[in-house]
Amino acid sequence: MKKVYVFFADGYEEIEALTVVDMLRRAGVCVEMISMNKSYAVTSSHKVTVQMDALFEERDFSDAAVLVLPGGIPGTPNLQQHEGLKKLLLSANEKKVYLAAICAAPSVLGTYGILEGRHATCYPGFEEKLLGAKVLEDAVVVDGNVITSRGMGTTISFAATILSVLTSDDTANTLLDKIQYRRGETVMGPAAVSFFK
Repeated sequence: MKKVYVFFADGYEEIEALTVVDMLRRAGVCVEMISMNKSYAVTSSHKVTVQMDALFEERDFSDAAVLVLPGGIPGTPNLQQHEGLKKLLLSANEKKVYLAAICAAPSVLGTYGILEGRHATCYPGFEEKLLGAKVLEDAVVVDGNVITSRGMGTTISFAATILSVLTSDDTANTLLDKIQYRRGETVMGPAAVSFFK
């Protein structure tokens, strides 16, 4: 069975990482949380420590359907500095495996040249790091095998989009109905965006 792998580096953003894991598991998708540390415990930017399913070195990722990069500071720079992850992302992109990144994390894909000529979005202020991309302000952008999203307030839409590409729009909509997500409502208004800058 194809899997979704979510990569956790110290300093990750909790909602962006764990909402994806939670929603996909609710839908029956096989998801593994991967530690980029030498330890199974990874601590978020707000000091929430979570136990991972595996260390990066323990998997070859040949069964990956989607590779997910949560945002967060210093989580995003920590992901970018991992040479093994860089090689994996570049190889997976060549094979058209889905790459999904949210908030600051699309900058990792931009730095590696993966966004060249693609449409993408990111957290406000990181646009210049989406090298070669046509930057949009949409909550979620899908271009080929790359999925990008704006930030914490767009995480449910991000996770639903990942579920859509793995299964179907109907499956994603059924899950959104179950969790009482009201599409079309403002998830992160201007005041909230200002607060989180």
